[in-house]
Amino acid sequence: MALVTLKNLSFTYPNGYTKALSDISLTIESGAFVTLMGATGSGKSTLLRLLKPELRQNGNITGTALFDGEEITKLSPRDSARRIGYVAQNPDEQLVTDKVWHELAFTLENLGYKRADIARRVGETAAYFDLEPLMERDTSTLSGGEKQLLNLAAVMAADPELLLLDEPTAQLDPIAAARFIDTIHRLNRETGVTVLICEHRTEELFPLSDRVIILDHGQLTFDDIPRKVAESIGCDSPYTSFLPTAARIFHQVSGRGEIPLTVREGQRFIARYGNSVRSLSEPKPSDKNEIALSMKNIRFRYDRNGADILSDLDLTVYSGEVFALLGANGAGKSTMAAVAAGLRKPYYGKVALFSKPLKDYKNGSLYQHNLSLLPQDAESVFIRETVKEELKGCEHILDSLPFDLSPLSARHPYDLSGGERQLVALCKALSTDPRLLIMDEPSKGLDANAKALLIQVIGQLKSDGVTVLLITHDTEFAALCADRCALFAQGRIAAADTTERFLSGNRFYTTAASRITRARYDGAYTAHRAARLIEENGGMR
Repeated sequence: MALVTLKNLSFTYPNGYTKALSDISLTIESGAFVTLMGATGSGKSTLLRLLKPELRQNGNITGTALFDGEEITKLSPRDSARRIGYVAQNPDEQLVTDKVWHELAFTLENLGYKRADIARRVGETAAYFDLEPLMERDTSTLSGGEKQLLNLAAVMAADPELLLLDEPTAQLDPIAAARFIDTIHRLNRETGVTVLICEHRTEELFPLSDRVIILDHGQLTFDDIPRKVAESIGCDSPYTSFLPTAARIFHQVSGRGEIPLTVREGQRFIARYGNSVRSLSEPKPSDKNEIALSMKNIRFRYDRNGADILSDLDLTVYSGEVFALLGANGAGKSTMAAVAAGLRKPYYGKVALFSKPLKDYKNGSLYQHNLSLLPQDAESVFIRETVKEELKGCEHILDSLPFDLSPLSARHPYDLSGGERQLVALCKALSTDPRLLIMDEPSKGLDANAKALLIQVIGQLKSDGVTVLLITHDTEFAALCADRCALFAQGRIAAADTTERFLSGNRFYTTAASRITRARYDGAYTAHRAARLIEENGGMR
């Protein structure tokens, strides 16, 4: 039975010149697990919000959107709150109370449930999501993964029929993201809740989904079971980057037989090829340049009597390199970025930029042609009503970028998708022509093609002599652009090495390509490197 039915649904934002959605027609059966994919700005978030009446944006809507046979806009606020759950990208956006237990009870209280029923549901939900140890915790003290799990639990406490999720793992580390997706899949299997999830994490979601839907410029491009979608997308298609790594390797070597979707299927697939050549010949890394950023024995805490967030941190980033810092949510990576950028002052230790102590940069000179920080929350840099106003004075940057932001010029920055906000914020961060650019989760909300453009920008910055410090949860992104990677844990650098040795040596903070190939090849931590090794081994045995 169809739970959601869309017929010729179109949507245009105010002052928009093109449709954000154009003639979308599809049905989602009750109990289905559906993944919605597409390029940054393709209309994914817009579509999800049109299915939640309270979140519908202003604009011109035509066509029909039905929920359980009834026009969605005719749902009462109570029915919408109870029957349609929504989890947003930013974990902090959805939290509304001070305590974990109260967050679980909040929706039920507003729906008018009896106290005994609220207590029962809260207790049951806490047990299911393993939140019982956190019940008395302040929501502000939770890690990003814990916050997002709480958001999901609070939504599920109302027992919705449809669960909408808009890039819910965008700000989670790889381990927390995988657990979150597993939880969603378990909910679908065990409770029958219909899931429509908008995500770029294809490795986990492709094999779990009943259907994969791909949007392109607001139009429906693919809508089928995952393996058929993967088979239909060829090696040279602009959608190839949406596929899991195993499928991309398959296409790159013109594989035969059933296309693999998972790491295990990928391992079985490459076992059909030789491995007498185990590694690629690589040029020796260049000698280290001057030090761009030096942090020595840094200690930092937010409260005088609190625990150290940064503890005896030592970090050296060399001029002209791309350095990627990975680690769990709550490890202190963003705090480190704030200290490095002079926005937070450590109570012990020294920070130097290009051999000059940070404290010696006077009268704002630190942020003029020296250092720029692209924060994790892109919204924090927006102060104008339109994108055009935000980017005034950035013309010299816009002309050099491989992406076009002009179609967004009339839009309010807060009406943009998460990925579009990141790109606009990046332009602002580059407008001061920094020698060191610190980027906190720059790939958040970007699809694989947009990430490729961002990697192109980073490559150009590197060739221009700019040093780039990346803070990211995205190991695939780091694999494609970083010279060195480091793992951040317990307030300090736990390990740092070249990208090849770092990703090849890790089991969890690594890439799907590395997991697929490590038993047969060395250093094949991207799909491209894996395909090259297969070709050097003469193809299929």
